[in-house]
Amino acid sequence: MPINQSYCWPMLRSDDVPLEHQIAATAEMGYAAIEVWGRDGCPFDEILKLSAKHGLRVASFGGGGGWNDPANHDQLEVTCKENIAIAADNNVPGLILISGNRKGMDDLIGMRNCVEGIKRVVECAEAKGVNLNMELLNSKVDHLDYMCDRTEWAVTLCDLVGSPRARILYDIYHMGIQEGNVIATIRKYGKYIGHYHTAGVPGRRDMDDEQELYYPAIMRAILETGYDLFVGHEFRPKGELLPALKAAFDTCNV
Repeated sequence: MPINQSYCWPMLRSDDVPLEHQIAATAEMGYAAIEVWGRDGCPFDEILKLSAKHGLRVASFGGGGGWNDPANHDQLEVTCKENIAIAADNNVPGLILISGNRKGMDDLIGMRNCVEGIKRVVECAEAKGVNLNMELLNSKVDHLDYMCDRTEWAVTLCDLVGSPRARILYDIYHMGIQEGNVIATIRKYGKYIGHYHTAGVPGRRDMDDEQELYYPAIMRAILETGYDLFVGHEFRPKGELLPALKAAFDTCNV
């Protein structure tokens, strides 16, 4: 079974390509889904409507950020539960969680805080069948001081939450920069991963022969783990949008 591919509309969009035309064209290419970073700042309801019209799912959207700060937990509980319900009603398999920056906080304290916050919403996620995917980001180049910047930290977080709905968003671009050893990590921790993101390293550009990650082999490693959800492209095209999306699809269609 080939990889179920999606793409992040906030990054992969163009003012020259109307939204419905883009969704229809990517469905024709073979894409299975579209995703957004959050409901705010995008035409979320229109994306839900148009994706359904053209046979795409919405793969993911935001479930809140700043989980490592207990001062955020009351508001995060409210908004995350609301987003879980919206995801369940629209067949969206997972939400993106953002740990927050360290700001001088010890990583173990931050992990404990994240666990306490996520436990406030995880029963709701279990009841609705929605994954809560803590996103891994690199803290070397793009997200300085970000706390969830190592796979083992995220894995331990999931173990401490103790729910099959506590998962990881493994961003291949970010972990290619932060840790390397991408394929071995996917094979070791694949059971924890509820969503993937892609982009070329360095530069977050197209997944072509001018960057260092070999995505066909990475996609095969993902398939070997039994993963059957979505791999979302999150790169900045060097050229025109739709040809770039087609090239990304072909590269990862293993």
